[in-house]
Parts: sequence; structure tokens; C-alpha cells
Amino acid sequence: MRPIIKDDFLRVFHSLGLEKGHTLMVHTSLSKFGYVCGGAQTVIEALLETVGEEGTVMMPTQSWKNLDPEDGVHWDVAEEYWQMIRDHWPAYDKRITPTNTMGSVAEMFRSWPGAVRSDHPARSVAAWGKHAEYLVSGHDFSNIFGDGSPIGKLYELDGDVLLLGVGYDKNTSLHLADTRAAYPGKHNCVEHSAIMENEKRVWKAYETLFVDGEDFEQIGTAFEQACTVRHGKLGNAELRLMKQRELVDFATDWIQHNRT
Repeated sequence: MRPIIKDDFLRVFHSLGLEKGHTLMVHTSLSKFGYVCGGAQTVIEALLETVGEEGTVMMPTQSWKNLDPEDGVHWDVAEEYWQMIRDHWPAYDKRITPTNTMGSVAEMFRSWPGAVRSDHPARSVAAWGKHAEYLVSGHDFSNIFGDGSPIGKLYELDGDVLLLGVGYDKNTSLHLADTRAAYPGKHNCVEHSAIMENEKRVWKAYETLFVDGEDFEQIGTAFEQACTVRHGKLGNAELRLMKQRELVDFATDWIQHNRT
């Protein structure tokens, strides 16, 4: 397979219907494409050129390792050392804290010129463009994915979701449906993260919804059977573009009828 260049991304984005002014939540796996000339930089440049300054691009920049070992995020450390992690994990700093398994595109995007990042210590997003400041502002610790969160604000703006080489298990917008749906097993939990508070590092406790994404692929399959999703192909990667409101509304109903 020949190398993929920026013009290839611009062409496939155009074929999906993306244009200036679009507001997007983007999830990416760069490795799924094959050889991309310029790597993550090429993908980001193509996205920003496509939507332009009147558009907006948002990506997940989660640093979920900044959670309590009891949550299973430090599986490679023996339990006898968990307190050491609680005492010494670096406080979240949106300027420098790296992403965890968000992919090389999101990792580069968080510090891209003009990009801004939200203040959530474990579930942050970064955004660039017209609505960037609005999307990332006020990301409350306890409201990770609900109305008023960056994902909820994207719904208000009637934005789109673009999946680049990833499936619905990576589709963060489905968590907004999770917060809106009523189902028997829905419950809150207490999470902890290292933050700076009054100029001191603290291990902060906050209550939030326990998120469950195990059925997201099932939801995605059902959604594509019932609603319009634009498909594309580039290299070895499948691309999907969908309206976020349509996805969230469908998923909310699906969860209420199918989760226990």
C-alpha cells in the first residue's frame, strides 16, 4: 500500500460531507490507517483545514491513570503499593499531563497551537476552533459526560462525531446517553484524582456517575441499522461520520429498553 498523505485525508473528509464550519468530536487510531506520511500531524492538519477557523474540532485527552488504584487502572502495581500511588501521583496539569491510551493524534492535539484543554483531572477533552473555549470550560469533576459537560455542550451545538479507525467502544458521546437514560443498575461512585488545590497537591474525592461502556458496540450496530451514518475508507481504516444528537437520542432509548 502506498503512503497516505494529507490530500488523501482531505479528499475522504470531503466525500463524507465535512466542510468549513463543522463542529466535530473526533476519535482516532492512527495505526489502523497504515503508513501515514507525517503521522499525527498530517491528520490534525487535514481536520483543521477541513473545518476551518469557523469550525471546531474536539478530541478526548483523558488521563485516566490519575484515578485510584482500586478502580483497576494500575493493574501492574501490587496492592501493597497502592497508597504510594495515592501519595505521589503527579497532580493534573492540563498543560503537560499526558493522555492515556487516547492515541498519538489526541496526544499531539492536546498541545496543538490554539488548542485548549478542560480541567477534569482524569476525563479531559481538548478543542480547537470557534467553540473551543465554550466546550472545555467548566468541566466539573462530578459531571464528566452529562449535560453541561463538553459532550453535553456538543449536543447543544448540534455537532457531529467522526470515528477514524475506531469503533463505537471509543465513542465518548454514548456516555451522554448513559447519563440521560434511566435503568435499574444505574448508580454513582466515588473517584479520586491528584489535583492542585490552594497551591497544594491533594488526592481529591468526587462523586460521579459510574460509566458503563460494555454494550457500546451493540448500540452502534443497532444505530447503524436504524439511522444514517456516512462511511468512508482510507488505507486499512474505516471512517464513520454521524450526527451526535441522533446518536445520543437513539442510544438513550436503547439503554432504557435493554440495560438491567
